[in-house]
Amino acid sequence: MTQTIHPIDVILHKRDGRVLTDDEIQAFIYALVHRTPQKQLVTDAQIAAFLMAVFHRGLTPQELATLTSAMRYSGETFDASPLHTFTVDKHSTGGVGDKTSLLIAPILAAAGLASPTPSGIPGICVPMISGRSLGHTGGTLDKLETIPGFNTQLTLDQIFLSLEKCGAALVGQTPRLVPADRILYALRDHTGTVESPYLITASIMSKKLAEDLNALVLDVKTGSGAFMPTYDQSKLLAELMVQTGESSGTRTIALLTNHDEPLGRFAGNWVEVWECVDILRAKRIEDRHPMSADLIQLTNILSGWMLHLAGHAPTPEAGAKLSDEILLSGAAFKAWLRIVAIQCGDVSIFHDPAAHHQPTASRTLTATHAGYLASMDCKQVGWAVQRLGAGRAKPGDPVSAHAGIEMHAKLGDPIKAGQPLITLFTEDVSLLDEPEAMLRETLHITPTAPQLQPSIREVITRT
Repeated sequence: MTQTIHPIDVILHKRDGRVLTDDEIQAFIYALVHRTPQKQLVTDAQIAAFLMAVFHRGLTPQELATLTSAMRYSGETFDASPLHTFTVDKHSTGGVGDKTSLLIAPILAAAGLASPTPSGIPGICVPMISGRSLGHTGGTLDKLETIPGFNTQLTLDQIFLSLEKCGAALVGQTPRLVPADRILYALRDHTGTVESPYLITASIMSKKLAEDLNALVLDVKTGSGAFMPTYDQSKLLAELMVQTGESSGTRTIALLTNHDEPLGRFAGNWVEVWECVDILRAKRIEDRHPMSADLIQLTNILSGWMLHLAGHAPTPEAGAKLSDEILLSGAAFKAWLRIVAIQCGDVSIFHDPAAHHQPTASRTLTATHAGYLASMDCKQVGWAVQRLGAGRAKPGDPVSAHAGIEMHAKLGDPIKAGQPLITLFTEDVSLLDEPEAMLRETLHITPTAPQLQPSIREVITRT
């Protein structure tokens, strides 16, 4: 790689609408990662200028592929080849109550354990690198860390061992994995460039591709709780990520999923683990909580695609059916216990997950009149959960294990006057009033039933 390319030239070229060369992008990312206090190869001001230029000018498919690749290889990467297995992962763009990762990982692990390679490695492995909550959306790592002892900060060698032994690893980004993204992500948050679909794609895909995946299934949210504000923007993001994954040699599918209400029964941290454990332990359909039906449906659809891409089902629909069979058989729960145990978590807590839920205070909102639960701003519901203590306003803030909400009704449900709608949980009673007001403001009950969007709006595949 040439070292004669100057960051200011890269910035000016992108500002003026020129297509950056591979060498220019690679040199900029190299300077980003290898700068030191003594040798500022590129300054924060220049990085900010580059981000704003990309925000306004966008990137061509080749530029986006090169930027993603340069970020992917900016530090260490996971090498799955010695496993001689099929590696697959799922990524969600973030949502309220979105806990599908906690179910998908053990479902796929169970499928892999049931069909090992000749050397005894699970036939499917899920190296699932996840994030923390920020803004109105929850974080998988925060949920997992409510399990006593559970270690999400594994080294690459430890991730390899977990995959080898149980077919899945639920972990956070290592300090040396995709360091370019850490730098760019922090500055995007301070420069008004977070919403760029090109920068979002490079951020997400560089981390996922660093897992050395054979296939990736993307859950791209659309609706009032989605990160992207419109359907067209969500679709563009999905198309960019599929295009970028495919250009790297990873089979990539994106599902545009509706997110106009919290997914499942609970939103928070421990309460979401509790909900997933209840689903994993249920041996009959009638044992499942009705408020978890949408969560189970989406989980099976996403898992179905993953099983199909891994060659374990002839179609995604057959994969979804197999996913549900794995859940009800108890195999996924056994795989879950293995994953938690190998990551040093206390599995005894799952004997009675409800008993571990210990909020200091709770409050239930009831309906003031009869009708149908017609709408809510799901993003506002997410902010209410955050204000209860379950989320963070900025990176590094602590989160409460036991704060959150329980949904007692879903959109379209008939409602009676006085019927419970939502219960709020917190570890600080002084935090109840504001979230209650936010929720009362956004829950709308109407005389007639609403027209609801389907859970899967569209499937984006390579063209």
